[in-house]
Amino acid sequence: MDLKDIKAIIDLMKKNSITEFELERQDSKIRLKRGLNGGAIPSQQPDELVPAQPLGLPPMSGAPAVSAPVVVSNGEIEIKSPMIGTFYRSPSPEAAPYIEIGGEVGLETVVCIIEAMKVMNEIKAEVKGAITQVLVENGKPVEFGQPLFRVRPS
Repeated sequence: MDLKDIKAIIDLMKKNSITEFELERQDSKIRLKRGLNGGAIPSQQPDELVPAQPLGLPPMSGAPAVSAPVVVSNGEIEIKSPMIGTFYRSPSPEAAPYIEIGGEVGLETVVCIIEAMKVMNEIKAEVKGAITQVLVENGKPVEFGQPLFRVRPS
């Protein structure tokens, strides 16, 4: 990871009011913290860039695995964000959204894109059913685990 990537992460943190960020890859680990309004968070240890032992994991590409969908009280299932980034409903600004309310989805149906560090990650439904709600506005930042869609299972 070079300095340009680290600066991009810092800009993303500031833009989206993110106070903590951690990324591990095969040969490196980065952990960044900042206080609200951009101030530093007092801590015992300074933030640092530390080489990590190889974990035997493949390099990050595409969307990471999402935890099991969560059933909400009315029997619907929430599709949650597997990462921090910017939510997009379509593959490009001119294109139609991947899915509309009432649209049927399957396990491999792409429902949106989340942009993280200038990488477009396709997010799959991983559930069968019909979309009942879109919970995030196009182009808005999302957090890890934030509900994106609600699905009525079929």
